Amino acid sequence: MCYSAQILADYRRYVRMFGAHMDIAEFARLYFLQAEGHTAKTPKALDDSFRAPQNDGEREIWQLIEKTRAEQKTKLEQDLFKQRTRLTEAERKLESKVTKAATESRRIATDKIEAALRRIEDINRTEPQPRDSRIFPGYYAPVLMMEHGEYVLKPMRYQCRVAGKPSDYDVRFPSTYNARRDNLEGFWKPCFGHTHGIMVVDVFYENVSKAKAEGRALAEGKKDENLVLEFHPEDNQPMLVACLWSRWTAPGQDELLSFAAITDEPPPEVAAAGHDRCIIPIKPENVEAWLHPDPEDLDSLYAILDDRHRPFYEHRLAA
Repeated sequence: MCYSAQILADYRRYVRMFGAHMDIAEFARLYFLQAEGHTAKTPKALDDSFRAPQNDGEREIWQLIEKTRAEQKTKLEQDLFKQRTRLTEAERKLESKVTKAATESRRIATDKIEAALRRIEDINRTEPQPRDSRIFPGYYAPVLMMEHGEYVLKPMRYQCRVAGKPSDYDVRFPSTYNARRDNLEGFWKPCFGHTHGIMVVDVFYENVSKAKAEGRALAEGKKDENLVLEFHPEDNQPMLVACLWSRWTAPGQDELLSFAAITDEPPPEVAAAGHDRCIIPIKPENVEAWLHPDPEDLDSLYAILDDRHRPFYEHRLAA
């Protein structure tokens, strides 16, 4: 599984790399929904790529982003006032008598104040950070696909809801950001051979068992710990990750474009680090064939997945 990834979020780089054009209407629709209070999550790096708009469509999107950010800051500032009031009240009570309730209230208020200040600082920050490009399941990311014989970039949610599934499918089956290679002709049959995409990834992250990562058996009665490992290719080349996507519609509900990364058995170094799945980066020369699949020739698609780019993945504890 690809629990999280640091992606190429600047849509202009997709344009330069692939000669793709951006579906400005889809990006505008996403940011309009976000500005209207939809829970759609986007990485900061994607938002910031619209900071210097070059046409009317991009200017409209940046205005929507600024509207959303202003509303987020207002809510955070209101919460700051509330938590500072709570902190003052807790400290007043503690001056007269130390109680568990007042001590806990002070701790919670202090934590929430620090979190709100960090979020406000992030909203205001213009200096990019690597974490700005990181996505998690439920986040939107740029996905390269083929439309009318041309490379097109569309924003899609990283957790695929296959067309025809009920709207609560995401909650019931939250791991649908992972399309297992051994299930492509099963659950993923409506997408495999039909709707293929590419997500460009620099780094990916996985949850692993601490015992497995350390190559030891868990002692009886001992509770295992979770580690988050950061994997990056030793050759430092962007990974063109094979994906499947779907367009979900239902009466009275917003249309949803969403995708999943295809995963397979891991290479030895990923397995040795404690994880049992790995994304599949395809070779640049296979991008066009992958994005223009023939549903009558699935063997050629499996061949592309087998003929994958195979860098050595170095890893470290995620920051």
